[in-house]
Amino acid sequence: MRVVAVRRTVMAATAVSFALLATACGGGDGGAEKGGATSGKPAAKAYTAAELEKRVIAQGDVDGHTVKKPGKQDVSDPAGLSVGKAECEPVAQALSALATGKPAASVQRLVVHESAAAKKGMPTMEELAEMTEKETEEAMIDSLDITKTRTSLWSYDADGAAQAMAALREAGKKCAGGFTMTIDGEKQQVTKVSEEKLSAGEEAVAWTVGTKQGDATGDTKVVVLRQGSTLAGFSSFNIAAVSRGEAFPQPTAVIKAQAAKLG
Repeated sequence: MRVVAVRRTVMAATAVSFALLATACGGGDGGAEKGGATSGKPAAKAYTAAELEKRVIAQGDVDGHTVKKPGKQDVSDPAGLSVGKAECEPVAQALSALATGKPAASVQRLVVHESAAAKKGMPTMEELAEMTEKETEEAMIDSLDITKTRTSLWSYDADGAAQAMAALREAGKKCAGGFTMTIDGEKQQVTKVSEEKLSAGEEAVAWTVGTKQGDATGDTKVVVLRQGSTLAGFSSFNIAAVSRGEAFPQPTAVIKAQAAKLG
């Protein structure tokens, strides 16, 4: 789901919450080392889309998680992305689960993890009738304790993957203070790009990206790692955390499982 879609979901959830309240009260290894094209070794060759399909995370790879192909509402259009500061485009691309540079092939999956509270769903109308306004609000938010991670694989020829990683790392530093961006016609403000520590693949970048659209604010966990000539990107959010304004962890189980499949 796009960040824009997250905001819509939260606002829709809030509307539902008010309705409930009213009733109760009366969602190849790529083979290259960094700089392989200039290391004296043969230039790295990208995986094909078919080869990436064998290496992308699949159902059963992560306990307690559902893995599926994303729907249209979960995929952003590269042509629909514009950024206020050109140097910040790589961050905006990773946030939107879009590739930096020009990969030869790519695949994407949507990975979903529901908390125990979310699996229970909303209380029944009878239960809601016995709840206070605060208890009903908490129950509504608990039902949205779902972490969704758009997981992407992008494979590049020659040193394209290493160049993309360098661009991402530089953009993260230059754009730490934020920037404006528009994705699929929806404008939003990136308020921060905070670096996080992560050891994965041959190299990796990890950020908490804060965004604001109207009165809706929230954080997205963004990670990109490189293994040979392939990048794995992760853009993750939790609706309940967005609603509460709370922090949530990186999807480490998903990252670990995907890194393992890349070798």
